[in-house]
Amino acid sequence: MQSVQILDTSEKISDRKLPAEPFRQTLAKHGIDLRRDKTTTLQVNVGLLCNQTCRHCHFEAGPNRKEVMNGETADHVVSFAQRFRFAVIDITGGAPEMNPNLVSLIERLARLTPRLMLRSNLTSLANTERDHLIHVCRKNRVVMVASFPALNEAQADSQRGRGVFRQSIEVLQKLNSLGYGQTDSGLELNLVSNPTGAFLPSSQEELEKRFCQVLKQNWGIVFNNLFSFANVPLGKFRQWLERSGNLERYLQKLASSFNPCAVEGLMCRSLVSVSWDGYVYDCDFNQARGLFLGREKTHITELRELPQPGEPIAVSYHCYTCTAGTGFT
Repeated sequence: MQSVQILDTSEKISDRKLPAEPFRQTLAKHGIDLRRDKTTTLQVNVGLLCNQTCRHCHFEAGPNRKEVMNGETADHVVSFAQRFRFAVIDITGGAPEMNPNLVSLIERLARLTPRLMLRSNLTSLANTERDHLIHVCRKNRVVMVASFPALNEAQADSQRGRGVFRQSIEVLQKLNSLGYGQTDSGLELNLVSNPTGAFLPSSQEELEKRFCQVLKQNWGIVFNNLFSFANVPLGKFRQWLERSGNLERYLQKLASSFNPCAVEGLMCRSLVSVSWDGYVYDCDFNQARGLFLGREKTHITELRELPQPGEPIAVSYHCYTCTAGTGFT
């Protein structure tokens, strides 16, 4: 791929009125030239169909979305993973469990990488019809990355929908019963927590300790790691920020929390993100923003080589999310 200088030309007119300066300008002030490192991770978004309508979703995923990766595109993803072996393959959505090709995709990709991850909102696994999927994940040692935003039922339900908290607890208990999260099982269960409002997350280390204690004490649930991330001001979350009058304040909060030390470990430096229809991006958030890898709309079948170290990365205002505090790696 040809290396070209990438600027913040993606910003909309309305974005230019926001209080934070362009992200690349902030990088320049700190003497940082954000460029790609070696590509080691393939992220695959299998569709925007979801059984939830979470307020913080950067993709506006939901039950009425029609964008679902078909079998042909799934085949292209597998072929791509065969050509360029990845240390990690990360399957996401929407709710990826709602893609009818997911089981086949997992079984084929598991042979091609030492670490296959599946991101779940948990409630999409509550249906007993998906028990087979859970067992396929267990058989193939798939790492489960589960969204579990809060220990408070009211907070969790306000962000993700009524009844979500209790269903999530039940699914976590089911995963534990199959060995996930258990010591020495080799079945990794990680939780992801996002704030329920227009503020930044608490210390990840402190949150992990609290989640570990409360989940174990109240429901007998164990897990391996907890990751706490700020919400990205895109999609539904941006719409909520605008309606509630919090957009400018939230973006300024992200920008003022910029941590130059977080840049080195950004996921966009080592990741290729593939959309449900097979196009490639630097990361999942750029995919939601419509910022193509290399600024050119390229299908996975057209990518003859992986992005090379030193190539620039498309950025915009939402990138402040990944560099706020400890970052989003």
